[in-house]
Amino acid sequence: MDKAQQRAQIIEGKGMIAALDQSGGSTPKALAEYGVQPDAYANDEQMFALIHDMRQRIMTAPAFTGDKVLGAILFERTMDGSVEGMPVPRYLVEKRGVVPFLKVDKGLEDIQDGTQILKPMPDLDALCARAVEAGIFGTKMRSVIHENNAAGIAAVVNQQCKTARQILTHGLVPIVEPEVNIKAADKADCEATLKAALLTGLSHLDEGQEVMLKLTLPEKTDFYRELVDHPRVLRVVALSGGYSREESNKRLAANTGMIASFSRALTEGLKHQMSDEDFNATIASTIRAIVAASST
Repeated sequence: MDKAQQRAQIIEGKGMIAALDQSGGSTPKALAEYGVQPDAYANDEQMFALIHDMRQRIMTAPAFTGDKVLGAILFERTMDGSVEGMPVPRYLVEKRGVVPFLKVDKGLEDIQDGTQILKPMPDLDALCARAVEAGIFGTKMRSVIHENNAAGIAAVVNQQCKTARQILTHGLVPIVEPEVNIKAADKADCEATLKAALLTGLSHLDEGQEVMLKLTLPEKTDFYRELVDHPRVLRVVALSGGYSREESNKRLAANTGMIASFSRALTEGLKHQMSDEDFNATIASTIRAIVAASST
């Protein structure tokens, strides 16, 4: 697949985007849910080796193909790693038909004004250049909104849009992810303020510039339809955000035009101890269910 074919797959494909980008902070929890407890590794290198093994099992599963999994978001170490003797991005494109994305953020600042903005990314241009060289199609960065604070939400969106414009100069498609915490007491109000801020931010993009949006599944059905149909938005994808896979799929199916980009809901039920046969059957069933919910 060349870049034009990858773009067409992301826009037109009937499927999901796999979020395989757990970072240092979220890896221990992801491993524990996979059945690997902290006493199984002595340091970060061993921990990341174990999570890479999990990701390899997912990426090499027979069901993990581009007709169902349109793209995959990778952690930086995963981009630099290999699967079956091939660099991961090349393996995804050439062997699986899956479009590769890269998580570029360095984590979150402490809560201020009810939100968490991105930590500084002084090496972003160098990372983007490496990503282009590796065959990456796009990027992802995640902020979090905990309460309906207009100043905080504006800071999140302004920073995300500014960073997206920087990423666009490298020819990469940025996924803007201002996650609304599903436990926020005023979640629906957060979403209303966020949508207005995103529409303003999108209006400042130049002709021909396109981003993707990764958003928490909203309280009001089809609340983000205006963003789904926006000429500057390549695709709107949904994060599971801590909802169970069943709840995530139910909410996703109700929102026309949004597709899944799940992490926890994708790996739910997968265990390190499973035989390859059971593992592959479980991930196949999971992907079928998520793709069905993404096809509304």
